[in-house]
Amino acid sequence: MYSLKTLLVVYNRTLATLSTQQRSSVFKRADARSIGWRHCSSAAAKTASGEDSFLKWFLLLIPATTFGLGTWQVKRRQWKLRLIDDLTKLTSAEPIPLPVDPHELQQLEYRRVRVRGRYDHAKELYILPRSPVDPEKEAREAGRLSSSGETGANVVTPFHCTELGISILVNRGYVPKQKVRPETRMKGQVEGEVELVGVVRLTEQRRPFMPNNDVDRNRWHYRDLDAMSAMTGAEAIFIDADFASTIPGGPIGGQTRVTLRNEHMQYVITWYGLCAATSYMWYTKFIKKIKV
Repeated sequence: MYSLKTLLVVYNRTLATLSTQQRSSVFKRADARSIGWRHCSSAAAKTASGEDSFLKWFLLLIPATTFGLGTWQVKRRQWKLRLIDDLTKLTSAEPIPLPVDPHELQQLEYRRVRVRGRYDHAKELYILPRSPVDPEKEAREAGRLSSSGETGANVVTPFHCTELGISILVNRGYVPKQKVRPETRMKGQVEGEVELVGVVRLTEQRRPFMPNNDVDRNRWHYRDLDAMSAMTGAEAIFIDADFASTIPGGPIGGQTRVTLRNEHMQYVITWYGLCAATSYMWYTKFIKKIKV
């Protein structure tokens, strides 16, 4: 909205300046006629007319450009909605057996898979700080610089797949900060063989201004699967356990974020609003005056 107000002010001042220049040109031509400089007056009038014509069509670029930007944001919004819908379908599809081929896994991010095995709680990793996933709340708060709510960590535990003969990394879910230490949630440290459904996730790249992972203190800020694999001895395969895996007293599963920022409607309103405002100002200045 700040850019909208700024551009409108600049556009309005340009039109006001143009009006002042036109009035000045009229007075100069009147003075020229009064002292007999008809030839010079005619040349000045032609020059002023040419400048006015150029400025007239140049200023029309602003509403034309803002209309194009508004239309582009409409298309971007349609693309974002399709992407969100595709991700939602993937995370709710019928689970498939977990493939171990790395190339196949690269094509399966957000795909639901099923595994059977047992946890190795002695090698837990903690991704923090994290807040519990609430898709409806995140959709409401999309675009905010900060959001309120509790913070804690996601507990990542090696999981030995008995059918595949390998160990993978499983994000068991969210725990509040006072429950990060395993001894504070012993009831949730499930023992024995379990069947698990989760969502495949790939490695993450560190974002700008994000802290580096502190391997020595077991504080992870993003998914570095190679480093996590080296730390635990598991394969560089990572899944988010679904909500059904939640054990009373343990981590809350289903911590896969599929909510994407979708602020395109705000941009659509901004650009189309700017187009309408500048178009009206241009019409009032150049067209309505001619009709009168």
